[in-house]
Amino acid sequence: MRVLRNRFFEKAEPELDKLEKQVQSRVIAVIERIRVRPEAHLQKLVGEPAYKLRVGDYHVIAEIDERLKRICVLKTGHRRNIYYRF
Repeated sequence: MRVLRNRFFEKAEPELDKLEKQVQSRVIAVIERIRVRPEAHLQKLVGEPAYKLRVGDYHVIAEIDERLKRICVLKTGHRRNIYYRF
């Protein structure tokens, strides 16, 4: 069984910090849970090498780095405006 590590990029951490504490906890918990089989939980973005993960009204944009065996979190935010900044 392959288990991936998590990594937050520099831009994703401040975005996560701006969210309410309860939402932050939910996002981090979901990211931790998907480490075993991320493909089962992530949806591929059209025309991008990235994936989205839905956590209630919030989305996480991430890439899977198979070579380094990690999930790279690129952005976090509310679903209504996360794609404008991506």
